[in-house]
Amino acid sequence: MSPVEDRGARGAGPARRDAQGRERGAARADGRSTRTANAPSQRRRGADAARTAAFDVLRAVAVTDSYANLVLPPLLRERGVQGRDAGFATELAYGTLRMQGRYDAIIEQCAARPVAAIDPPVLDVLRLGAHQLLGMRVPAHAAVSETVGLAREQVGAGAAQFVNAVLRRISADSLETWLERIGDAADPSGDDPVERLAVTESHPAWIVRAMREALVGNGRPADEIGALLRADNDAPRVTLVARPGLTSATDLAAELPDSRPGRWAPTAVVLHAGDPATLPAMRSGAAGVQDEGSQLMALALAQVPLDGPDERWLDLCAGPGGKAALLGALAAQRGARLVANEIQPHRARFVERAVAALPEGAVEAVRTGDGRTVGEQEPGAYDRVLVDAPCTGLGALRRRPESRWRRSPANLAGLGELQRALLGSAIDAVRPGGVVAYVTCSPHLVETQLVVKDALRAAAKRGVEVEVIDAREPMREIAPTIELSDRPDVQLWPHVHATDAMHLTLLRRRT
Repeated sequence: MSPVEDRGARGAGPARRDAQGRERGAARADGRSTRTANAPSQRRRGADAARTAAFDVLRAVAVTDSYANLVLPPLLRERGVQGRDAGFATELAYGTLRMQGRYDAIIEQCAARPVAAIDPPVLDVLRLGAHQLLGMRVPAHAAVSETVGLAREQVGAGAAQFVNAVLRRISADSLETWLERIGDAADPSGDDPVERLAVTESHPAWIVRAMREALVGNGRPADEIGALLRADNDAPRVTLVARPGLTSATDLAAELPDSRPGRWAPTAVVLHAGDPATLPAMRSGAAGVQDEGSQLMALALAQVPLDGPDERWLDLCAGPGGKAALLGALAAQRGARLVANEIQPHRARFVERAVAALPEGAVEAVRTGDGRTVGEQEPGAYDRVLVDAPCTGLGALRRRPESRWRRSPANLAGLGELQRALLGSAIDAVRPGGVVAYVTCSPHLVETQLVVKDALRAAAKRGVEVEVIDAREPMREIAPTIELSDRPDVQLWPHVHATDAMHLTLLRRRT
């Protein structure tokens, strides 16, 4: 019991003390969020704004299936949380979501019950406290006391006692000790490294297996899996794209004293600190936020030499518009035109905003339509086609902290069917001699190599001859020192390239 609570209890009569003790005992037993009408002296004045914001984000993610990166920024602006407090709230919310699996395993040991037996709002408070204790540079006493204050405000004084007890047990040991302990619990025989990595590196086991298979399938050692998972758990730097013809990376970096050039893409600028939304280039549309790996995909498609005309380009799945804006800027410099197609109307509106700053005529149209039918409706109409296919997003887990807990192997079947249909449509939509880029932000072999093989087989049955061209050549023209495998496709990795795990296959239609 904290000193403040102890002072309040001393003034209570025996009956009230017994009632309080029973309530606190119940809270300790099941972690339920029982509110009590405590005297003002027994309450904090309220949790700080940063921790409250992080808690509200976790609740929105859990209750409404919201995405943290869409919920948190407007919430911080609405509440006036800025500067270091905004940074603290961001790391607390995103880091807690990323490391949820690890913290749940630790909480279960300290609470002596499955996390499913703890009320979800109380569990979210505990996760936030665990991240402060084990994943941030917050002194233990501050992490515990501030999180208990948050619990008292959000889930009641009774549950706050449970939170206090669990967090004090967590704080008694180091992260290294906890990792060994939960790893041993997950893999008591010591012969299942996947289960150990799943819990210690906070990824579902099926993702760990899929990532390890993807490494091997792309010519990399299986024992890199630990480094890959750890890279997924590192908060990525914000990367900007300087859209050619509108601004340059040099000019963009000059506006950002705390930045550096991208490692690979000549259009990339990496921020170490600061709010990119305040930059004039961002407000004008001359620049945007875009992962460097994503930039490389668009640049590589534009780099491939063509025989014949180079006048019409197509982004088949254009939302939300980052690659479309970069392709449109590149097309404008060559006198080509871009058609941006997107099936979802709200995402098409994002595309319209992304390309609004491009020179007149660079974008022929931003239209809403099903990409699977474009090849039939416009056969051979385009010189270059980008298929940035919907996928599981396993290559962008570091940027989408909650997505690893939302995906399952069952998602692969439906997405695979869609990916095959879109790639087949793109092959039909490109002219003979033209080039298709098949891109995913997933390294999963089912979404990359298998889709391409199936699409090529289906094209052959339609009498369409397509060849895989070496994507490493245009990639090395853009980034001469980039490390690539011996395969003709390109697979990027967070732990190797410090980008999202983007995949690129380039295809040239022959007939």
